[in-house]
Amino acid sequence: MKKILALALIASSLSAQVPAGKKAISSLYIYDLASGKSEKILEEKRHFEAPNWSRDGKFLLINAYGKLEKISPKGEKLGVLNTGEVQKANNDHGYSFDGKTLFISSAKAEIKEHTSFIYKVASDGGTPIQLTPLTPSYWHGISPDGKTMVYCAARNGNYDVYAMSTNGGEEIRLTSTDGLDDGPEYSPDGKYIYINSYRTGMMQIWRMKPDGSEPEQMTFDHYSNWFAHIAPNNQVATIITYMEDQVQAHPFGRQIKLRLLDLKTKQIKDLTEAFYGGQGTINVPSWSPDGKKFAYVRYALEDL
Repeated sequence: MKKILALALIASSLSAQVPAGKKAISSLYIYDLASGKSEKILEEKRHFEAPNWSRDGKFLLINAYGKLEKISPKGEKLGVLNTGEVQKANNDHGYSFDGKTLFISSAKAEIKEHTSFIYKVASDGGTPIQLTPLTPSYWHGISPDGKTMVYCAARNGNYDVYAMSTNGGEEIRLTSTDGLDDGPEYSPDGKYIYINSYRTGMMQIWRMKPDGSEPEQMTFDHYSNWFAHIAPNNQVATIITYMEDQVQAHPFGRQIKLRLLDLKTKQIKDLTEAFYGGQGTINVPSWSPDGKKFAYVRYALEDL
């Protein structure tokens, strides 16, 4: 029951998590590894989430109110991506390694309860194709060869990591631990899938072989660590760290910081100071194609 309640919080709408009488302000930042500094490129008095960086480096893709919007690296608005009837996108979306395909997690307008199905569409937009017949399913990663996607899904009340062909078909369960397994993402060399898992009683980063075998713990501290996003050089990953233990939840509106995990030594260093964020800050892969920068979102609140 704890897992179900925790994931219900994760999946709930922002309005349910913003304090009464307040409104969210969203700021899109780009962090430069060489300088160690963040640059704010866009601030708006509305809620947006989860930047991806296009594979050609020309724009960032964010979700806001169910739609996907393109933002230039300078913060210029480049319009809404055409996703056909898929108009309830959540913050789990991203591109194939070759940049030709976009994967979207979205609810369906005709279903009132919260749902999330996975779709694919051409990177420049069009009519999406539904891949997962079951809900909830949240996309997080794709293999370098573009043949397999990995995602977090609830089946029979338990959230685990699954794999499926990018052409659809049978889903394959990769984890079965007693606790939330989430955020699966392939390494650029295809040798590992990185996840965050509660299997030890604290949310930590793990990795496993693509078939789910040989799980290996990567972080060991007293923080709640989520969403390892592997850099193109396959040497480091960004992770989002909650300053206080959130058990199995990934809520909006907490003190967090972004850190860099060395994938060989398992050493971690801070990239940012603590700031107000969480759900929506960096759910999905957001590295620039050259691996020198990544994008993320900070939040603030104002009175209505």
